[in-house]
Amino acid sequence: PGAVAALAPPAAADDRVDLNSASFEALNSLRGGGRIGRAIIAARPYRSVEDLLRKKVLTRSTYEQIKDQVTVR
Repeated sequence: PGAVAALAPPAAADDRVDLNSASFEALNSLRGGGRIGRAIIAARPYRSVEDLLRKKVLTRSTYEQIKDQVTVR
């Protein structure tokens, strides 16, 4: 049973933080992100999560840490 839980998919889209509407505090609270809220807010709007890389808002390593926690609605 423990192995099944470890293989669970990432959080459902409803649990993810929207890059276009999330607060500064919500963005800074992403696991592995650090203090990224200001940079994300400054580069709005986003068409996709990958825009964080295309717009050079985050480094690839930070992006990899937060990509499963965010969405664009």
